[in-house]
Amino acid sequence: MHILDAQQTAAALPYAQLVDALETAAQEFACGRIRAPERQVVPIDASSVLLGMPAIADDLSVTKLITVHAENGRHNLPAIQGEVVAFDTHTGRRIALMDGPTVTGRRTAAMTMLGIKTLLPRAPRSALLIGTGVQAAAHADALVQYFGVSQFWIAARDLARTQAFCSALCERHPQVVASPLPAAMLQQDLPHTDVLIALTTSRTAVIPEQVAPDTLAIGVGAFKPDMVEFPASLLHARAIVVDDVGGAHYEAGDLIQAKVDWNRVAAIGDVLSGKVGRATLDVNGALPVFKTVGQASWDLAAARVMRAVPGLTH
Repeated sequence: MHILDAQQTAAALPYAQLVDALETAAQEFACGRIRAPERQVVPIDASSVLLGMPAIADDLSVTKLITVHAENGRHNLPAIQGEVVAFDTHTGRRIALMDGPTVTGRRTAAMTMLGIKTLLPRAPRSALLIGTGVQAAAHADALVQYFGVSQFWIAARDLARTQAFCSALCERHPQVVASPLPAAMLQQDLPHTDVLIALTTSRTAVIPEQVAPDTLAIGVGAFKPDMVEFPASLLHARAIVVDDVGGAHYEAGDLIQAKVDWNRVAAIGDVLSGKVGRATLDVNGALPVFKTVGQASWDLAAARVMRAVPGLTH
């Protein structure tokens, strides 16, 4: 079994191949060819949980184990730790162990890229990111590497941290122009962008109510029922596409608190397969919104990409 650290895991998951693998996996999951139950959550203590996420396909299977210890800062350890084990479905032979947080970060960003590719009728050239954490950095890198996005606005409450994020982004990608945007400006003078992506753990809406009809708004960070990034008014005004309808029922706090009509919520796998017509996603001339919560099938897609790397096939 090959053991990949965080750097090796990232190198094994280039976004171009990962987005393609997710496109296939999303359709397979939607039609039942990938079996992936909702994630199991086992309490460890008052502030810690163990998460188990299996996914089984005919060619390859994975199990992701993640621990979340909210108090780990006291021990100088990351709050989230874990791994993804990939194995041959027919024999159980272990193929690789990948760094779990790295897989999560890259496949989450890649799912957003798939949403943009599927739902935005043009290639994006600009993006507004709300948040400055690990996922925001992964999404910025993915937007540059996959679409060639060169204009960014970064919004967050801490202006100094936002400026540092912009500087680091421009250092990694010298062709990029990244401008800090005070969070208060989101409701006052929103720049027009191709995509707007929220990557926070907020309990109140951070995405403005007034988003241009040709801007694709995406919510990534809210992954618990008490977390919200989308305003209810925007969700009720537009069609809604999610990565996993089943998971969204329990984890998409935006949709849960807005009491959306779940008959209006489509899975991206069904959009890709044509089961849901793209014309039905155009409501009053506005693009849909895209909400992701994560799914073990996306880890399986990552494992398929990893398996194709020379030297990791046996």
